[in-house]
Amino acid sequence: MSLLLVLLRHGRSEADDLRIHEGRHDSALTERGRQQAEERLADFRQQGLSFDRVISSPLARAKATAEVISRGLGVPLVIDPDWTEMDKGRLAGLSFDEAARRFPKPTSRDLYRRYHEGESVAELHARALRAVARIASGGEGRVLVVSHGAILNAAMRCLLGIAPMPGEAGAHFSFGDLGCAVLTYHPQKHAWRLRRFEAGFDAHDSEAVEKRA
Repeated sequence: MSLLLVLLRHGRSEADDLRIHEGRHDSALTERGRQQAEERLADFRQQGLSFDRVISSPLARAKATAEVISRGLGVPLVIDPDWTEMDKGRLAGLSFDEAARRFPKPTSRDLYRRYHEGESVAELHARALRAVARIASGGEGRVLVVSHGAILNAAMRCLLGIAPMPGEAGAHFSFGDLGCAVLTYHPQKHAWRLRRFEAGFDAHDSEAVEKRA
């Protein structure tokens, strides 16, 4: 038996339109974001795809996206704080331009430092691993996670055995609005398989997506 896991980024938020660093900044979903969620719901229905449960970050933009899909498919919604976006510290809520002016990028980065009083890469990776392990230990079934670009990237690295890297180094997955990854887990072999990846609506390069997340 196997586990089906779908990782889904939230729809477009107000901060996306305003070009603001989000992180823990609790930006609302826009009307376009709600439309995107409805379109992804229609896509799931067309594929005949349903879930045993939907797990969401508590932040408004992810929760509102998850509610559209949870109601539309008639499956329970569970809020899990481990799927909250990466803490960007003092960058959260600042425009990209203001953040670049007030807090220039460091010339070098490592995995362990909390830049701008936020969360380190190592802390993010550990949190993603904990969240994934909780789902995998639950056994077979179908689970949808609705979350954010940086934490979803960390989860993908955990699932696919990719080492975390500081800053913009290493592997990145370009989760745009409602971008999704479909994976299966076969516990007898401890084998994760990436079945499909869709960048989603209005997808940009991975650096921009993680800034917007």
